[in-house]
Order: sequence, then structure tokens, then C-alpha cells
Amino acid sequence: MSDAGVARRRDGGRPAPSRLRPPLAGLTVRGVGRELLAGVTLLALAVPLNIGYAQIAGLPATAGLYALVVPTIVYVLFVSSRQLVASPDAAIAALVASSVGGLAIAGDDYATLALAQAVIVGVLFVLLAVFRLGFLASFLSAPILVGFVAGLALDILVGQIAKMLGISLPSGAEFFERVGRIVLELPRAEPWSVAVAVSSILVMLLGRRFLPVVPWALVVLVAATAVVSVAGLAERGVPVLGPVPAGPPRFTWPMLDVLSWVSLVPSAIAITLVTLAEGLLLSRAYAERNRYRVNPNRDLLAFGLANIAAGAQGAFAMGSSTSRTAAMDQAGSRTQLPSLVVAAGAIALLVFGTALLADIPSPAIGAVVAVAVLPLLAPRSFARLWRIDRFEFAVAGTCFVVTLLVGAIPGVLVAFVLALVNLARRAAHPPIDVLVVGSDRRSLVDEAGVGRSTVPGVVVVRMSAPLFFANAETFAGAVRRAVRAPDETVHDLVLDMEAVTDIDVTAAEAMVGLRVWLEERGTRLSFSRVRPATLARLDALGLRGEATIFPTNRAAVDALGGRPSGTGRRARKAGS
Repeated sequence: MSDAGVARRRDGGRPAPSRLRPPLAGLTVRGVGRELLAGVTLLALAVPLNIGYAQIAGLPATAGLYALVVPTIVYVLFVSSRQLVASPDAAIAALVASSVGGLAIAGDDYATLALAQAVIVGVLFVLLAVFRLGFLASFLSAPILVGFVAGLALDILVGQIAKMLGISLPSGAEFFERVGRIVLELPRAEPWSVAVAVSSILVMLLGRRFLPVVPWALVVLVAATAVVSVAGLAERGVPVLGPVPAGPPRFTWPMLDVLSWVSLVPSAIAITLVTLAEGLLLSRAYAERNRYRVNPNRDLLAFGLANIAAGAQGAFAMGSSTSRTAAMDQAGSRTQLPSLVVAAGAIALLVFGTALLADIPSPAIGAVVAVAVLPLLAPRSFARLWRIDRFEFAVAGTCFVVTLLVGAIPGVLVAFVLALVNLARRAAHPPIDVLVVGSDRRSLVDEAGVGRSTVPGVVVVRMSAPLFFANAETFAGAVRRAVRAPDETVHDLVLDMEAVTDIDVTAAEAMVGLRVWLEERGTRLSFSRVRPATLARLDALGLRGEATIFPTNRAAVDALGGRPSGTGRRARKAGS
């Protein structure tokens, strides 16, 4: 077959389970040219962005370039996704700056702390892979990620605006303090810096609209550097990147005391969680779109080893890049070969071309980063959440505000709390409906999903969720309303248990109270479609008693319909 990573088909054409794919799976002879061209495009995107993200993180430009070499190669060797691009990104850079900055004030070297943070992130990813905890990605829902990333993006954008205006901001300043500083200093903005920045933004926005295949970020940096050098704008107040040390990345292990390592753990957890959710969701989305398989735990291992390599090679924490992955997909790339091209190009730049970077104007770098993070503000996503679910919009808005005004780490903590609140809210209001079994129809009469049976004297109620402490009272209340609803006396209540996969102690107590209430009304309790495990749980909790177990709802209605309480024909017990 043309794709060596695709397993042989059997059993009616379904693909058989396949083993983990080797590096560069999916590469064909005809596709090599396309993949190499995509690699050149990725290099053109990665170099200016990584320089900008390194500056956001408060690190030298080499930290961003080093991330493109050894960490990228390690990632490609272990990842299962054919398309996911690993790299420092805007959110991670902001997390590094906000977390490491405060610790560096206490006395430790800033760069050393950033390296140690990357190592801790890598270790956390390896542990997640070893214990197969990729499912934790599900706990950061889309609204949470939208709000969190948008908060970081706006914070980054303010910093880049200051850079484009030639305004220096105090380190460690809060969001509103920095905004106020920009407003006060606006009359004294550097005109040539503003001109470079505005021109750069216009070129990128118009260029992407009319010729999206051109790497406009690289074009802007090259053109702006040439203009600044020829016109001597650096002498007129336009700040430039400055000398960049030449040479390949070298092994460097962060040497810190134990307390400093421990102090980095919370921020490393935050970076890991954001990358975990965004990376695995992105990997799965492209795999489903292009019909290949991924192994989430192997992807976590790849992120872990890449981050450890980053910490040992002078870079900083890495995650997944949504924009670069999308660019590679649009370029037709279906392998990790472009990432290897980037590694080769970056090492060549570090060895032979760092002199070309010294005169890059900082306003142009700020423009490149600003245009890159602008989509992360996601106004359309907020508008869509407002239209379809106001609670989810509130979740996203809360994450946005907390991340922006309090900080990235509190933003992650609030995100998880909101995720749990959202989960509990949904679990506390499960679907509960009355099945109209006699005519094979279903109806919902009131807001709680409670209706009435068309069979006189018999009500069949179904809940589609496990019974536990969060929804026990909701369930009991819904059943009571179902029994009270009919005009005639209800002599039999049947609980359809097919979708009830578990019952906890709190729910058992609620069911005992419900059974007492039914007995006082002269209503007999029966169960239908009980799973074997749930039946064992009913017995263990003492809830089964003398209740009849019916194999189907129709059998229950046929046996109980129209018969007075206590005289119905007994159905066979489940499992008998």
C-alpha cells in the first residue's frame, strides 16, 4: 500500500488495529517535494515568531531559535501525530514571563529558572504518558480555553503595542497600569517606530488577504531590517534586536536549589495543562480530518521529552502551535518532515546567519507577534457562546477576566474550578423522562422532563445518567411529580434502569425515602432493563427488596397495566 502506516483491512473493510507509526509516517516519493516546500514555509513562519515569543518570555532571541533544533528533532522522533507542530507559543511565553519574573526578583537567574521550568514541564508530560492520563485534556472545555487564551493574548497585545510605539513599560506592572502608561506616554511615542510598526501590520494584513501563500512575517522582517539599516533609523530612536550570539545550542542544565525547583511547579503545571488540552484536541482533530490514527499518550511522551531537551539546550517551555499546524495542513503537508527542515534551517541560521538578525527593528517584531496573537482574542467564539449558551459564555468571560487582571496561574485554577462547577451543574440535572411505552411514543410534559403514561395506573420513568449525590434529589423529585401528574391513581411505578450505570450511597438514601413515599401512596415500585452490575449494586445497597425486575418496559406495562396494586403477575427475575 502507498502508506506504510496503514494496517491491512479485514472484517468487512474496517482497518485493523495498527502499531505505533515510525517517524515520517505517510511520506511518499511523490510527496517529498511538497513536504520540503512546506518545511521552508514553516521555517519562514517559525523564525520571526520564535524570536518574538522569546522576547515576550523575557529571554534572548537565541532561546526561541534553540527551541527549533534539538527539542524539535526529539519531538518528531517520538510523536504519533503526522501534522501537529511543537513550538513555544504566545500563551506559553506569557505564562513563562508572568511566573518566572516574580521568582527572578527574589534572586535566582531568570534564564536558569526558565530552563528549569521547561524541564519540570517535560517531567510532568512524561508522567502523564506513563500513567496514561491523556483523558485529563477533557477537563478543559472549549469555552475555558477560549477565555484563558484570550486573556493571555490581550495581555501580550498590550506589551507589543508599547513596543511598536517605542514606549518602555515597567517590569511586573499590572494590566491596567501598563495600559495607563501607554495612554500617558502616547504623545511622546517614537514616530519612526510607529511608522515601521504600522507599515509592517498593513503589509501583513493586506498580503495575507491577497497572497496568503507568501510568508509575510518573514518578508516584513527582511524589508524592515533593510529600511532601518539603509536609512539609519536605529540612530533616530528605532530600537533593534541587537547582537545575537552565533553557534549551535549547547548542553546546559539549570542548577538551582530545591526550593527554587519546587517554586516552579505550579507554573509548570499550568503550562502542562494548557498544552495538554490544546495539543491533544488539535492532534485528534487533524487525525480525524485526514484519516490517520494517533496515540495520545505517545504524543504526551513526545511533548515531555521535547521540553526536557528544551530545558537542557537553552530554550524554554514548548507546546503545540495551532497557527503553524493549520499552515502546514493548508500547504498539503501530512508528515513531520517540515519540522525537520525547520531544525536544519535553524541550525544553519545559528551557525552562519546570526549577524543578519542584529538589525531587526523591535517594532517590526512587535507587529509580527501582534498580528499572530490577534486571532487568539476570538471575538467570534465569544459571540457564538453568547448566542448558544449564556452559562458557557459566562465561564469563558470569567476565565478571560481572571487571567487578564489577576494572572495566568489563577486563571488556570479558576478554569478548573469552573470546569468542575459546569460538570456538577450538568450532572445535577440529567435527562429524566416518562416513556409512553404502550404506543411506542415518548413525551415530555414539564420542564423537569416528567410526563404521564397512556397506560392507566402505570408510569415508567427513565433517567439517563448514574445516580449519585449531585442528582439524587432531582431524580426523587421528578419521580414524585410523575406519580402525582396523572388524573387517575398510579398503582405502579417502573424505573427504567438501562442508562443508570451506578448508584452511590447518597442516591441510595434518596431512593429509600422515595420507596417509603410510594408505599404510603399505595404505589408499587418495579425496575426494568437493569444492567447486571446495577442489579448487583441494588442488592448491595438493599434497594431491590421485593421489587419486580422486568426485562423490558413493554413487559412491565403488559404485566402491570390496569391491575390493582399487589395483584400483578410476577415477571421473571433478571438473570433467572
